Amino acid sequence: MADRRGDTWKRHISEQLRMRDRVQRQAFEEIISQYNRLLEKSDMQAVLSERYQSDGPRGAQLSAADGGMRGDIQQEMSQMRIKHQEELTELHKKRGELAQNVIELNNQIQLKDKEIQRNEAKISEYQTQIATLEGDCRKLNTFLQDLERANQMLKDEYDALQITFSALEEKLRRTTEDNQELVSRWMAEKAQEANRLNAENEKDCRRRQAKLQKELADAAKEPLPLDPDDDIEVLAEDGGKGPGEASSPSRSLSRTPRRRPGNSLSTSPENTEAPMGGVEVRVPSTALHVFEAHDGEVNAVRFSPGSRLLATGGMDRRVKLWEVVSGHCEPKGALTGSNAGITSIEFDSAGSYLLAASNDFASRIWTVDDFRLRHTLTGHSGKVLAARFLLDNTRIVSGSYDRTLKLWDLRSKVCMKTVFAGSSCNDIVCTEQCVMSGHFDKKVRFWDIRAESIVRELELQGRVTSLDLSQERTELLTCSRDDLLKIIDLRTNEVRHTFSAPGFKCGADWTRVCFSPDSNYVVGGSADGGVYVWNVLTGKLDRLLDKHHSSAINAVSWSPSGAFVLSVEKGSKAVLWSDL
Repeated sequence: MADRRGDTWKRHISEQLRMRDRVQRQAFEEIISQYNRLLEKSDMQAVLSERYQSDGPRGAQLSAADGGMRGDIQQEMSQMRIKHQEELTELHKKRGELAQNVIELNNQIQLKDKEIQRNEAKISEYQTQIATLEGDCRKLNTFLQDLERANQMLKDEYDALQITFSALEEKLRRTTEDNQELVSRWMAEKAQEANRLNAENEKDCRRRQAKLQKELADAAKEPLPLDPDDDIEVLAEDGGKGPGEASSPSRSLSRTPRRRPGNSLSTSPENTEAPMGGVEVRVPSTALHVFEAHDGEVNAVRFSPGSRLLATGGMDRRVKLWEVVSGHCEPKGALTGSNAGITSIEFDSAGSYLLAASNDFASRIWTVDDFRLRHTLTGHSGKVLAARFLLDNTRIVSGSYDRTLKLWDLRSKVCMKTVFAGSSCNDIVCTEQCVMSGHFDKKVRFWDIRAESIVRELELQGRVTSLDLSQERTELLTCSRDDLLKIIDLRTNEVRHTFSAPGFKCGADWTRVCFSPDSNYVVGGSADGGVYVWNVLTGKLDRLLDKHHSSAINAVSWSPSGAFVLSVEKGSKAVLWSDL
């Protein structure tokens, strides 16, 4: 290929030279022919001059005869000489010009030669690039063939999966129809069973009523002994008789027992709760009730202000309400409406409303009495990790994975303010005019609600997972991924206590810890399934509760009455603790 290209450029140069020769030759061909004729005439004149000189005597003889002719010839020759001299001068001039043109053309040829050399170098470089590109093209063709084969294979697999999917879909349809039929049959059998049970209950009820009436009739026939401890009231058949008259045998006696002190009040936790200022906190030591709270991971837990109800939220998209009765958690109902897992739960100060944040970028509010969904607050572009009531219960603050905090007005159901925090918000607590938020970038930020600005920042050693305020709202409890719990004095903005334990490890970015109601203890769950209780006054670990959780603990909550602690895990289990 290189030889063929070399012959091509040589042939091109040769054609260019021939073309130049033709062009320049046409311009000077006439001049050269005239120049040759002048040379011939000059040679002829020289010959005639020599002839005249050699034939001098003879010329003298012929001078008389040829006098006139010679004079004409000389005159003509003189004119021709002058003309030839002029032509010769002109030719010398043109010769100089042609010489200059030749020099210029030689210079141009040298330039062209240099350009040809550069072009040859470029051609060589381009040939190298062409060879490289041809190699790349071959590789790309090979890669394209591999992709086509892989694409064909994927297409074949897709076709096979589509066929399998169609078969499974048909099977699912048949199974659904069978299931519906079985459910219908089962419901019919249940209805029949219920009818049978109702009939038996009615028969049993009638038998008991008949038996009771018989016993009452027998008891009416027998005299009743008087009990000195009972208050006896004698009722006369005829109210017109005086107190001094004797009663007839047909008079009936009605006995009304005395009420003993202490039996008139209920023993439920709501009624036995002490005032908040004098809460008697009992450090938990025993697992009273271990139960399956949700179908999957349990993320959040919170006691109601009265301590009788508690709420749990999980990845099954439900918030479940439980009633604490005699050391057991009995299901009371479920709050539905969320489209993703629940991440945070809070009651309002009266316990009438429940606020929950979820992974579907929204926060929701239910009424506790009728389990109805009242508000759905949407506007975040990421999962909402925390939501809290402000103290007036008419506003809500939510923090999201989209690195923003939003202030909501429940009366108008709109977002009043949006604040860009710069980092994902994992938890929030609120005072009257300040919102404290814990973030993924290891910082706790203090926001002024009115000014929408950061009042101050506090940086910890790990990602902040949880925040909680003391009862007096003067101390802030933090938990972070460096496995440390810290109490920060909000008046001096200094760390007052730091808690840790050899086995304590924070299991997730949303692990929740809390104060006890009297703020003398803090409790947190570990990744090893243990519940750790620290004493704030001594700064030491007070108690470790384990052997009941099988996976990492996500959240704990201490009841406002101080009697119970509930812990939930990444499994589906929840454990109710107390000192009973």
